[in-house]
Amino acid sequence: MKTKIGLMGIGLDTYWPQFDGLLAHLTGYQNEISSKISGFGAEVIDAGMVDNPVRAREAASFLAGQEIELLFIYISTYALSSTVLPVAQKVKVPVILLNLQPVATLDYTAFNKLNDRGKMTGLWLEHCQACSVPEIAGVFNRSGIKYDIVTGHLQDQDSWKEIEEYFRAAQVAARIRDNRLGVLGHYYGGMLDVYTDLAKQSAVFGTHIEMLEMCELKKWRDEVTSSEIEEKIREFNATFEVTSECESAEIERAARTSIALDKLVEAHGLGSMAYYYEGESGNDYENIVTSVIAGNTLLTGKNIPVAGECEVKNAQAMKIMAEFGAGGSFSEFYLMDFNDDVVMLGHDGPAHFAIAEGRVRLVPLPLYHGKPGKGLSIQMSVKQGPVTLLSVVEGKEGLFFLVAEGESVAGPVLEIGNTNSRYRFAPGAKAFMNQWSKQGPAHHCAIGVGHLASSIEKLGMMLGIETVKVC
Repeated sequence: MKTKIGLMGIGLDTYWPQFDGLLAHLTGYQNEISSKISGFGAEVIDAGMVDNPVRAREAASFLAGQEIELLFIYISTYALSSTVLPVAQKVKVPVILLNLQPVATLDYTAFNKLNDRGKMTGLWLEHCQACSVPEIAGVFNRSGIKYDIVTGHLQDQDSWKEIEEYFRAAQVAARIRDNRLGVLGHYYGGMLDVYTDLAKQSAVFGTHIEMLEMCELKKWRDEVTSSEIEEKIREFNATFEVTSECESAEIERAARTSIALDKLVEAHGLGSMAYYYEGESGNDYENIVTSVIAGNTLLTGKNIPVAGECEVKNAQAMKIMAEFGAGGSFSEFYLMDFNDDVVMLGHDGPAHFAIAEGRVRLVPLPLYHGKPGKGLSIQMSVKQGPVTLLSVVEGKEGLFFLVAEGESVAGPVLEIGNTNSRYRFAPGAKAFMNQWSKQGPAHHCAIGVGHLASSIEKLGMMLGIETVKVC
């Protein structure tokens, strides 16, 4: 289903009989904007030209009934703020003011040669989008309306990039709101940074939290058939480089658990999950939880991210990255290389195999550090090039986004059966580490490919939470 985006133009009806062709030209520009936004993949709900307070009330009622995620208001010429406020108040979604001139600059010589002040005034009004921006912003500030401004012209690629980023952020906000996040097991005891307020997660993101039981996962696992195991092992071999070190019994154990995870996800309609479990040594659930990494990596690579150690906040961050098309791999800080000025991050899984540098390897681990048992794990590095780190932070004042843009760079990594990569950040390893840590995130974060800080800031604006960018 396409994300619904609202659009309306604003102008002043007094002008139309005064200046021939002005309304037609402005409507043409609005149609151009609508077509461009549709091209991003949006369903554009266009309320037309709103040019007086009566039309504003009509447009407000129309748009409020359309379940739009975001409203673009095209300032086509000077317009009264009274044609905007009623709409913004009623639709109750973030508003983006489009201060877009038809061209970057007028041809002043040709303009002044018209020698007809009536025609000249009409042409000026066709290009005076900026006139209303301070007026509308002032009224929105006094009214508590959430808004932003895109300023440029219709051929300005930077402006269109911003507009597309707002659409993508609205798309992600809708998908996160509709997401069902499963919580399986419990927190890793003592990781105070990982603990979170689940009600706050639902309040801010709209995400439904589904509490899951290990006994249900065991039920699905007990029902797995031999043919299903054979099919899952084929998927393992197609997705991973299954190393010769992996014992067939471990591969079958991981396949059985992966099938059960798929069925658990399907049964509850999950779009993400956080998990952790220990229990008494040698219990049935330990057999399950020590064989989840391969299956959880498959889910994560299919944009159903799974966060270990029951890090719900990081499951949210991973889901956001996934919905932006950037992957979103589960990570923590591993070590620092002060000679190369890089920071290494990784984890024993789950990973997002779609953002791997080269083939992902499935390897055995003789033990899971800090956890009971042993089993198969994932060894991979994130693609070299631009990356973004995202953490959903729970601070004293509520949730906020913590973001850093950097580069995944070549160099030696720890071949210990974990995901890990080398990252370089503009402030340098020392300054980055201090600046990131002082924001108080959990020790986990989500890593995605590409530089996404601008898009994440726009998502934060829509959700009403702050975005802190370290670099």
